[in-house]
Amino acid sequence: MVSRQTKIVATIGPACESVSAMSELLAAGVDVFRLNLSHGDIDGHLERLERVRTASALTGVEVAVLADLPGPKIRVGTFPDGGVEMVPGESIALVESNRGSSDTEICVDVDGLFSGLSKGDQVVLGDGNIMLEVDSVTGGPVSAKVINGGRIQGSPGVHVPSERLSASTPTAEDLVFAEKMATAGVEFIAVSFVRRADDVEQVRQVVGNRAQLIAKIETNSALADLVHIIEASDGVMVARGDLGIDCPLEEVPHLQKMIIRECVERGVPVITATQMLESMISAAVPTRAEASDVANAVFDGTDAVMLSGETAVGKHPVVVVETMSRIAERAERQASYRGWADRLGRHQRGDWTSVEDRITAALGHAASQAARDIGATAILCCTKSGRTARAMARFRPEATLIGLSPDEQVVRSLRLSWGVDPLTVDLYDSTDEMVWYAVEKAVDEGRVQHGDTVLVLAGSPGGTSGAAADVLRVVQVA
Repeated sequence: MVSRQTKIVATIGPACESVSAMSELLAAGVDVFRLNLSHGDIDGHLERLERVRTASALTGVEVAVLADLPGPKIRVGTFPDGGVEMVPGESIALVESNRGSSDTEICVDVDGLFSGLSKGDQVVLGDGNIMLEVDSVTGGPVSAKVINGGRIQGSPGVHVPSERLSASTPTAEDLVFAEKMATAGVEFIAVSFVRRADDVEQVRQVVGNRAQLIAKIETNSALADLVHIIEASDGVMVARGDLGIDCPLEEVPHLQKMIIRECVERGVPVITATQMLESMISAAVPTRAEASDVANAVFDGTDAVMLSGETAVGKHPVVVVETMSRIAERAERQASYRGWADRLGRHQRGDWTSVEDRITAALGHAASQAARDIGATAILCCTKSGRTARAMARFRPEATLIGLSPDEQVVRSLRLSWGVDPLTVDLYDSTDEMVWYAVEKAVDEGRVQHGDTVLVLAGSPGGTSGAAADVLRVVQVA
């Protein structure tokens, strides 16, 4: 059993899409596999999903799958073969046209994309290396000046300030992909380019309760509606790549801390993503700055850290996961989680709207305090929906946190939540049975030893999946 509490999300790609490669990554410590639907076709991703399930069965390691929707992807007209050089200080026209781009004009086949810009707006090409600034919008093509130059080729994406973008989110393609992925049984679907809570709700109408929804925070607009977006979502991703384009770069570390804090306070799992160990796409060891980045995300309280190109196309996918796991585990020994629990106990008193949420949160705080006072080895959360375990995880308890559910998809989904070690159990008729067999399962699986003192959180077995956890038992394991 891995002692690391922070979870690892790894992106599947050409470097790790075989069953054997996935099995090695599971052994290295992957908790969630990500399918990036921006690349490849939907049938290929459905095949990868099947291979994930095969690898999980072969290794005996439960793993969740996150399908990441593309969102609105706008690309410029193709540059000539060999690309062109963008020279800082030179002017370039921004044209709404379906023709190819050149060293004198950037073309997009999207009405209103450039004509809605204002002087001073920044336009970014590709991954952010090429940056333009609008200097004239008076009649004819929009004129911009090259701020950061370099060679650019192919048909790169183009990014304009989110408040200027008229493209709808989610796209029609997103909704089709969401339906197919939910039907195929993924645990999570990430909604790209979220700007308001309603964007998440549109996907919810298609998906229902078949998958949990992760809102990607990558725009200024999302920050303005952050609390409502978190409340509408089952999880959040701090998508630092696009966030660092839409917002000033120096703001990103502070935004990361703020988003994580808001999510933890509400019991919503949060993923920190983008360029965490980027140099390991080619190198066998990370930079010292990257190691510090992963550790600081742990100090911030993130539930999970994510790998993108590092595992999808990198040379050393297994080494990357092992490296991230070591960095996170070491950082956890330094993190001050006890202060989190104390502060959350005060915060929750006036911030929960439903009675069920207030009861579950209060019992979670009581369990956190009781576990500390009596030196409990573990806290067992019996849950149908995973809600009780997630509510308990927000207190970042020192005791081992075990989530037990009769729903296998819920068990897999708990692999995303900080510190939760999920197990599958049967459905029982009474609370006494539930408590008894939960402890027995934890002992059988080696999570709890005879002589240990454990706490068990549970609700009525006859309740709905949204019912409150209203029972807290202290059990001395015989």
